[in-house]
Amino acid sequence: MTKKLFFPPLVFSLISFSLAQAAEKDAPWLDKKHVESRMSGLTKVAGKGPSQWRVIWTKDPATSATVSWTTATKGKSHQVSIGVHASGNNAPNTSRVIKSHRDGPYSGADGEHYHHAKLTGLKPSTTYRFVITSDGESSPPMHFTTAPSDDREFHLLFGGDSRSGHFARAQVNLLMAALAEEDEDLIAFAHGGDYISSGKSWSQWSRWLSQHELTVPASGKVLPIIPTRGNHDGGPLYDEIFDSPGSSGKNYFSTKLSPKVALITLNSEISAGGSQRAWLGKALQGLRPEVRWLLAEYHRPAWPAVKSPGAPKTFWVPLFEQFNVDLVVESDGHVIKRTVPIRNEKQDPTGIVYVGEGGLGVSQRRPHRDRWYLKAPGMAGAGHHVMRVSFGKKQLDYEAILLDRKVADRTQLRPR
Repeated sequence: MTKKLFFPPLVFSLISFSLAQAAEKDAPWLDKKHVESRMSGLTKVAGKGPSQWRVIWTKDPATSATVSWTTATKGKSHQVSIGVHASGNNAPNTSRVIKSHRDGPYSGADGEHYHHAKLTGLKPSTTYRFVITSDGESSPPMHFTTAPSDDREFHLLFGGDSRSGHFARAQVNLLMAALAEEDEDLIAFAHGGDYISSGKSWSQWSRWLSQHELTVPASGKVLPIIPTRGNHDGGPLYDEIFDSPGSSGKNYFSTKLSPKVALITLNSEISAGGSQRAWLGKALQGLRPEVRWLLAEYHRPAWPAVKSPGAPKTFWVPLFEQFNVDLVVESDGHVIKRTVPIRNEKQDPTGIVYVGEGGLGVSQRRPHRDRWYLKAPGMAGAGHHVMRVSFGKKQLDYEAILLDRKVADRTQLRPR
């Protein structure tokens, strides 16, 4: 006879309290007061000094990066001091000074200016400490690690649709900071677009930029941003903020993350055909023989969990299938999704997996789980999250991580 265990109500209360304490210790951003306290301590855009700092990666992250920041006024002197990180020393070692190469007023702002300093001649797989200085006032010391030039394992974060959920956006940022601190192989963050709700609103961009500081943990580790343009990111501010390649609204490029990993960033907010499609075909043809893992990212999904298919399905998917892209990251739907492997509009074990749909802060929607490509072994759900992709020699690991650190979804891919 099986004995039934009896726990008095007080015991259940103590267990629940202990579990809640454990959750908050592991994920303090679940506590409202903690998040509010962190947001109140963000660097103000005021005086002469720098604020709203970020590091940007585009084409050659093994040897170059752009450090960008904001000042409240135009100022006179803007520079970055950078040097190889010396263990135990927060200051740049054997530093060199790089002056900003591009400065100007943000469109629609109240005098705030952007500054971009292009760092070149960097060494691969090297951690660099840097300090930003504007008119004699400096940022805290921070650091980032360049992309590898060898075939080592490394990890990237992906996610889209920060949008207007300011509190949830702050929570996800704090989760990202914790992941960056814990995972020394995590080197960058690819944003899938829709940072804000109105791309021409400086006040919205300014808030996003200030909250981005929350992705930097206490150690000062910065995850460089690989930016993607979304449908809410129209207007000149996007290029002013990210100093992005392909000016005049092109915003598509390829990033060689290692000798065996490449990410193609596309722009679903301009014509998916024409010159962009022609460029994509050439890029895929050149990269596929060289790399083990070939990824693409853009905003509007080809295989959506909420909306109707966008132009990428017509113009880009045939090229993805022709050149056997391994993983495609999409946003815009405000859900979590992973399709079955797709080829020729049907499930195929040799097909391409599409993940994403955006959970960096925007309110979540209800996905259409009845769509054939989302049924098991695919998945569709909802919840604020960030995705982590690990690139190894024998497999690619994907996981969608929720605010409470639970893994909502995971899968593995093998080299083709």
